[in-house]
Amino acid sequence: MEFCPTCGTMLQYELPHMDRPSRFSCPACPYVCNMESRVKIKRKQPLSKKEIQPIFTQDAMMEGPQTEVTCPACKHGKAVYHELQTRSADEPMSIFYMCANKNCKHRWNE
Repeated sequence: MEFCPTCGTMLQYELPHMDRPSRFSCPACPYVCNMESRVKIKRKQPLSKKEIQPIFTQDAMMEGPQTEVTCPACKHGKAVYHELQTRSADEPMSIFYMCANKNCKHRWNE
């Protein structure tokens, strides 16, 4: 996509007509940019992945409320949990659990 340097509106592509070459024109102002017959290859910027930051840190999670739920990894009987609305408002909240066993700290959700 190309944008007008004068007003910032997205330029429209116009097909060649008679002796006029193809061009980009602005629908909001009189700006016109004739296209060359050569194609310019723009440099592609590689994407870099951002580091994923947890919603709840382990320290903050351990300070949350506890419930009696069996851990699927170590079968410990207690877990710390947090509720978070991850979907639309008409669907139930997601519950994120972390095992209260200090050696396990397995995470799962419902």
